[in-house]
Amino acid sequence: MPAIRSLGNLRGRGNGRVSRDGRRRDSREIRPSTYVVDCGVYIDGVRQPGEWSHVDAIAEVRKRGEGFVWIGLHEPDEAQIQGIADTFGLHELAVEDAVHAHQRPKLERYDDTLFMVFRTVRYVEHDSPTTANEIVESGELMAFLGSDFIITVRHGNHAGLAHLRRELDADPERLAPGPASVLHAIADHVVDHFLNVTERIEDDIDEMETEVFAPRTRVTSEQIYLFKREVLELRRAVLPLAAPLRRLAEGYTRLIPDEVRSYFRNVHDHVTTVSDRVAAFDELLTTLVDATLGKITLQLNSDMRKITSWAAIVAVPTAIAGIYGMNFEYMPEVQSRYGYPAVIAVILVICLVLYRVFRKKKWL
Repeated sequence: MPAIRSLGNLRGRGNGRVSRDGRRRDSREIRPSTYVVDCGVYIDGVRQPGEWSHVDAIAEVRKRGEGFVWIGLHEPDEAQIQGIADTFGLHELAVEDAVHAHQRPKLERYDDTLFMVFRTVRYVEHDSPTTANEIVESGELMAFLGSDFIITVRHGNHAGLAHLRRELDADPERLAPGPASVLHAIADHVVDHFLNVTERIEDDIDEMETEVFAPRTRVTSEQIYLFKREVLELRRAVLPLAAPLRRLAEGYTRLIPDEVRSYFRNVHDHVTTVSDRVAAFDELLTTLVDATLGKITLQLNSDMRKITSWAAIVAVPTAIAGIYGMNFEYMPEVQSRYGYPAVIAVILVICLVLYRVFRKKKWL
């Protein structure tokens, strides 16, 4: 599939170039940009050959009276996206959201255009969940949907749509219903990543649970809180998406044909499944935090019993030695030849008895 970046040789300082429809275009209209990932024209689900600027692409579709345009952008700034926004009539508030990002998943309608925001997630590989600083990496994906176009804006270095575009290009039947089918494919793609991430996180939580209940665990409550925060990041991406998908499945707009609407219902079901898993993760991690704090409390009690036991044992020779250290003349066995060994023996017997008592009570 030709990429728009390959048009580097079209940079020129002439008066313009002649487009496919024979009209002369200013060179700035067809100048490629690194933020434009791809621009394609689709007729009956089939991608048309050639390399297109956004102006020529929408002109071709509207001249034919059929098909749609799919443009992919990566982290454009306001100046870069303004030309596309003017050409396709995108609302300025939606454009501002697409540029600055940091949005919750949502669905908004501006006249005859839909604006949808997805939060994308990626599982970060790590050796152990008890030592990792990051489990989930998030990004954003926005989509402008019109009757004859769809424009995607991606923020972040993961969840690219190149593989999805190639998959759809190879299956024109999926694209035949129009740009709404692309929006469904994107939603399905994002939710599939949710499922994959939750499966990996579930394995991590199982490993952490085993570590917590191991006899000599090194897992701390701080590590579990860190993992809980990562699950919260996933929750922010998943839970708010359910409502927009439900609205699309229920016929929120005529931009979604009936044959595509039922597929959104299936995606909504998958999001519900992921939401239930994430809620279960949160509850389980809370339980693990309580279990860890309980183990810490039990360990402190055990340590205090040991300290108390040894202090009681040590107190016996300390007390006896203190009494004999007062240097009174009439002390028991002071004048006896066997007095010193007898006192030492008494100390040892008393200490041994205390030790056996504490051992029997499992304080030592």
